[in-house]
Amino acid sequence: MRISPKTNNIPNKWYNIIPDLDFGVPPMMSSSGYALSHHDLDRLAPYSIIDQELEKKKRDLSIPKEVWNFYSNWRPTPLYRAERLEKSLETPARIFYKHEGGSPSGSHEMNTAVAQAYYAVQDEGVKCMVTATGNGEWGASLAIACNYFGIQCKIYMVRSSYEQKVYGRYVMEILGAEVVPSPSEKTFTGKKILAQDPDSPGSLSIALSEAFYEASGRDDAKFSWGTVMNHVVLHQTIIGLEARSQMRQAGASPDVIICAVSGGSGLGGLAFPFYQERGRGPRIMAVETVACPSLSKGRYAYDYGDTEGLSPMLKMYTLGRSFVPPNIRAGGMRYHGISPLVSALYREKQIEVKTYMQRKAFEAAITFARTEGMIPSPETSYAVAAVVDEALACKQRKEKKNILFLVDGNSNLDLATFKDFAEGAIEDESFPEEYAQAALEQLPEVTPP
Repeated sequence: MRISPKTNNIPNKWYNIIPDLDFGVPPMMSSSGYALSHHDLDRLAPYSIIDQELEKKKRDLSIPKEVWNFYSNWRPTPLYRAERLEKSLETPARIFYKHEGGSPSGSHEMNTAVAQAYYAVQDEGVKCMVTATGNGEWGASLAIACNYFGIQCKIYMVRSSYEQKVYGRYVMEILGAEVVPSPSEKTFTGKKILAQDPDSPGSLSIALSEAFYEASGRDDAKFSWGTVMNHVVLHQTIIGLEARSQMRQAGASPDVIICAVSGGSGLGGLAFPFYQERGRGPRIMAVETVACPSLSKGRYAYDYGDTEGLSPMLKMYTLGRSFVPPNIRAGGMRYHGISPLVSALYREKQIEVKTYMQRKAFEAAITFARTEGMIPSPETSYAVAAVVDEALACKQRKEKKNILFLVDGNSNLDLATFKDFAEGAIEDESFPEEYAQAALEQLPEVTPP
């Protein structure tokens, strides 16, 4: 059942959770141990983005008219009640999902790509945005936004994905982006990695280092984050703001909000706007892959967002920037760190975590596809597994809970994953704890001021 808004109103403000927290969120730090200021971040981001990243007092930040106009091409996105899934599970629970797969790129990442490209042009006349991507959904989102605002887009793509997930690369190239397999010979970082291992499959951390290196060395370019950072989570709150209104329209309030956690922007985007209602719920559940459990198995510490240590240091749950997870099918869930905001809430025991093996996740995704008629992204598959378990627990306890979760994108670029699963070519991978321990031993030593 599709729950459409009564009007075509789109929120005109993003929601900043920080003023509503009753605890502090540690600041970004430099390698020498001082909190970073606006000036320290100038080389990477437009000044309006830096303002949003550092904002601690304003709860509501206005969405620029031009960004709002772009949003109106596909927003508000629909909220669905998964009645056929409920019936197949024979659960008294009501299951709702916010579907972000209808954006121009087929992903929720479009929400921040538009905003970042707008500010790059509006603030400083930037000519090129540089970023890193895994499968390509984030890269495609930024390429579309750059086209809209008339600037170039350069993307360092994890080499294994560049070679194996070719449709993602094709989409980005068709959209006009320059796509470079990482590690590459184009940056100091890439050359160093290739000298050590000419056959390196790359990682998102390595690709980020290459993108940071290029953006910081060009006067006409800025780096663009796809997740993790406060400003990215801020832009994604349009998801939860819409969902909150749509749930009220359906006469329901979520008892539990479930979301797969990659860098954390999707979870924050859906759940944070409900935070003000925590006096009467809901529970917030982050879902991870067993093979890369950054939140549940990571250490809460300062770490860099990239392999080389070119990014600011963030206080977050991390498996260590040099950690390379097994070659599982989990999309962006193979990143070593989690949003400082999501990490802080987990530290305060305001978020709970569940982990799943990839086969369990894809089994749930197939159930969802056959009942609801859509194949979800690999990341969403893990959330669906948690939704199914929660709904079955409601069945056992005879509880009529309302479950809300995020479908962060479709599987247009990942059908080969489900084909391999159906043919029995995907095996479960455990967490390589010894590799994570080795990576954690390399965490930077920081003494906060």
